Amino acid sequence: MIEVRGLTKQYRDTVAVRDLSFEVPPGVVTGFLGPNGSGKSTTMRMIMGLDRPDNGSASINGRTYHDLTHPLREVGALLEAKAIHPGRSAYHHLQYLAETNGISRRRVEEVLDTVGLGDVAHRRVGKFSLGMGQRLGIAAALLGDPGVLLFDEPINGLDPEGILWVRNLLKGLASEGRSVFVSSHLMSEMALTADRLVVIGRGALISEGTVDDFIADTAGTYVRVRGPRLADIARLLEREGATVEHEGEEALAVHGLGAAAVGELTAAAQLVLHELSPQTASLEEAFMSLTRDSVEYHGRTIDVPVPTGK
Repeated sequence: MIEVRGLTKQYRDTVAVRDLSFEVPPGVVTGFLGPNGSGKSTTMRMIMGLDRPDNGSASINGRTYHDLTHPLREVGALLEAKAIHPGRSAYHHLQYLAETNGISRRRVEEVLDTVGLGDVAHRRVGKFSLGMGQRLGIAAALLGDPGVLLFDEPINGLDPEGILWVRNLLKGLASEGRSVFVSSHLMSEMALTADRLVVIGRGALISEGTVDDFIADTAGTYVRVRGPRLADIARLLEREGATVEHEGEEALAVHGLGAAAVGELTAAAQLVLHELSPQTASLEEAFMSLTRDSVEYHGRTIDVPVPTGK
């Protein structure tokens, strides 16, 4: 269990984290989302005792990281995969970590096999690809078989097979009753992996709750309608209190009425429908909608000329 209470961190004139409070309960994967510069990495570093908060606290199972007797056995983290001496082998890197916490060499071999690095265990880490470095970082996090795990962008540099492996690993760890806290910029992957979300912007909490509730509360659902008499359908539904938007020239997005109500109203008015389908916004759409005002840097859209054939 991770508990963050009133956490605040300021660097000179920049407030990186502002009065932030949330929980990471056991048994589920909690996704940590926010735009670049929102304070995610700083928050994780404070949880792990790498940065000292100006105010507030971050605890793991009721204690700060510095108060843990054998920290690797209680919490594992992947915050910076390449923060490893390049001249060491993967095996020796994990062996040194294991010896500091009374962990057996057999466990070192187990986690190397778990992450798929058993065959390259004695290769120097400096020769590893980005994806291999990520796997080694995950192995280090798993080394003490901890009940609390933090992963900052764990799928960075991984191929599709590796991404699927990480997804299944995180869900499997949570199913064993562990607290799993993971940040990522890939909304499609978070939608498949996370059960809960903690969303921050400019260092402050924006939302906390289940993925389904986050999408429903932020972007909501609507009904897509297609038919030969869209103008008549729109007028009918608006008279019944719906909000109707045009999706191009061939469809309507209906808010405020469910699919069943739309179907009954159009049937009673003898208006033919070619499509009547409930639509749910994606996690990406909900995230972009909620954090739009928290993005510090906006790129400019460039119009690319379309070449014309002769």
